[in-house]
Amino acid sequence: MDADTGRRRIGYVNLPAQFEEERAEIMQAVEGVFSRGDFIGGSAVGKLEEELSAYLGSPHVVTLNSGTDALILALRALDIGPGDEVITPPNSFVASTAAVIAVGATPVFADVLPDQNIDPAAVEAAVTPRTKAIMPVHLTGRMADMTPLMAIADKHALAVIEDSAQAIGSTYDGRMSGTIGTFGCFSAHPLKNLNAAGDAGFLVTADAELAARIRRLRNHGLINRSDVQEWGIVSRLDTLQAEVLRIRLRHLPSVIERRRRNAAQYRAELAGLPLFIPPCRNIEFNTFHTFVLQTDRRDDFQKYLADKGIETAIHYPVPIHLQPAAKHLGHGRGAFPVTERQADQILTLPINQFLSAADISYICATAREYFA
Repeated sequence: MDADTGRRRIGYVNLPAQFEEERAEIMQAVEGVFSRGDFIGGSAVGKLEEELSAYLGSPHVVTLNSGTDALILALRALDIGPGDEVITPPNSFVASTAAVIAVGATPVFADVLPDQNIDPAAVEAAVTPRTKAIMPVHLTGRMADMTPLMAIADKHALAVIEDSAQAIGSTYDGRMSGTIGTFGCFSAHPLKNLNAAGDAGFLVTADAELAARIRRLRNHGLINRSDVQEWGIVSRLDTLQAEVLRIRLRHLPSVIERRRRNAAQYRAELAGLPLFIPPCRNIEFNTFHTFVLQTDRRDDFQKYLADKGIETAIHYPVPIHLQPAAKHLGHGRGAFPVTERQADQILTLPINQFLSAADISYICATAREYFA
């Protein structure tokens, strides 16, 4: 209930609650870091990498400061830069395109499917002699259609960098998100299903040499305390965040299960309404970072829900190719019609793991009232 109005209020996220269940355990781990003083490069960092490797089934995990750094360093490790092109969707969070820009390469957009993930046919059409990589984004916790994407990559000898920032724990045909392509790049931002208490990220790969290069690049490019092999950056995950993530990783299966339970309830109770909710494919395991529906009455529907105390979000209202920063890429409205139509229709309902069945029922009942 809202303390001021006495009305029911359902927030989109519940950041304070997500650490409450493990608060004592987390605080004990934090105290340990302060007692030891191993704020940078503590043993928890290596242990976290080992535990993530076991969870994902990938031999090499490199922890970093953010998911954005993971994308940038993946591109750098592949020597992608000026004159090169990377194919990616225009409906993602801006970090995917920003990473391509950061290394001096050119983002080439490919439109998306009704489920918001990149369209393999559009990817094939976008390949040129300058293309060096495909960067699919597993948006909302649903993995992109990796079988045809990998076939395209193999056909044209392209790297595949999976932007798995929203999809840890998701699978496609039995394979974990991030483990199918050359690299998998993950975010552990506080809003993610696996969340640190600040910015954090990591990268996975099956290639030992690429992993070793990333480890150098994240630490100034140093090969020891005195010698720089190549210019790098500072993107070391600190020990405090590693301790938090080790604890959060142990609870991730429960987080995912509760979000999937909420999604199943939404599907059941919203059935029959004039809404498009992408169906789940038999080959996928969706972890529901977000629960997104589509309606041509989005703005009015969102206002109605807000008036009833239900907070929602839009992921994302302005496609990347229409952002002011992307003007130099030369794309106008109409360039990517599916993405643009979805930007006008998508609405993200609350799905965090702290919602009760009664909360979901209230949201669905409110939706039925609106569309009655």
